Amino acid sequence: MRTTRIGLTVAAMLMAGSAAQAQVSDDAVKIGVLTDHSGGFAYLVGKHSVEATQMAVDDFGGKVLGKPISVVTADHQNKADIASAISRKWFETEGVDTITDVAGSAVALATQEIARSRGKVLLISGAATTELTGKACSETTSQWSYDTYAFAKGTASQVTKQGGDSWYFLTSDYAFGHSLQRDASRFVEVSGGKVLGSVRFPFGSPDFSSFLLQAQASKAKVIGLAMSGADLLSAVKQAREFGIVQSGQNLASLVIYINDIEGVGLNVAQGLTLTTSFYWDANDETRAWAKRFMERSGGFIPNLITAGTYASVLHYLKAVEAAGTDEGKAVAAKMKEMPVNDFYNKNVQIRADGRVMHKTFLMKVKSPADSKYRGDFYQQLAAMSGDESFKPLAESECPLVKK
Repeated sequence: MRTTRIGLTVAAMLMAGSAAQAQVSDDAVKIGVLTDHSGGFAYLVGKHSVEATQMAVDDFGGKVLGKPISVVTADHQNKADIASAISRKWFETEGVDTITDVAGSAVALATQEIARSRGKVLLISGAATTELTGKACSETTSQWSYDTYAFAKGTASQVTKQGGDSWYFLTSDYAFGHSLQRDASRFVEVSGGKVLGSVRFPFGSPDFSSFLLQAQASKAKVIGLAMSGADLLSAVKQAREFGIVQSGQNLASLVIYINDIEGVGLNVAQGLTLTTSFYWDANDETRAWAKRFMERSGGFIPNLITAGTYASVLHYLKAVEAAGTDEGKAVAAKMKEMPVNDFYNKNVQIRADGRVMHKTFLMKVKSPADSKYRGDFYQQLAAMSGDESFKPLAESECPLVKK
């Protein structure tokens, strides 16, 4: 009888293991990298997000619950309708279990609706709108890397507290720019500073001279750049040509990436303040990971989206393993239950609204003389916890949040 009991116990264990494996749909876990391969964000994401995803899969071991993990990718062309069509096809006919990156706010919001309706996990590392964890939040979505609230707050509040207590904004004249200026203005004032004025410019402006002269004439200590992309780089270059920083005013960017700093060069960008959630040169762990990534990617310096993509995929795979299934709602719940731990996130929680509560950092761009090697671009001025960085749940419009 004892032998029989042992045999039954072993059989039960084997059956339990088989049941866990049987919970993997299509006998594989498939990850889709929905990104910009050909547009204005491609230099930041694109193939680099694909490489970050594959690196996370490789580091995990290439299998989960005994089943292979595969990676597919597509170009959403920065169009919400194309992103919706791709994600719908992926989920319904191609066996994709989760989507990551999704650079661009409109694209991310459209994809989130497709994922929500099908109970699929969405790992957003490339979009910054707070609506993703606000009124449009979903129980199967998590937002990694950054959002506009955290970066506006980090730069505006910290720079103001450190003496930059008068501001003038150069603002891109569309919803993204308006939102950045509105949030940053609030944090300037809450921190004891004043907003002396602002000027809006049309998206894609080739010439910032008149706008910069207005900012210079304001005598504000800080010129806040509520813009991104090509507009931001043009404004920074022209500000240098006009001698604005040299004459004593400071530039503060509300959204900028380390690859942009490398693009314009330290001679142009030196002195610029910014907020980031990841810096490759922060410590031994980040340097070791970044070195591996750069070897795989042909020397690309990983930015905050790259790191967020890797972190999101690794945490997703850990949750699949812990949940014993790739069923979306079960995995999303397990992701929130488990703390996020990787080479730069340490015991980070994912809130009920899907916000990943990692740290953010205020940085100042070094001068060429202070930079010792490629990528040695930042001096850390302040570190902020997740609770200090992101919108409090008490202010959340997410219907999943209990007030």
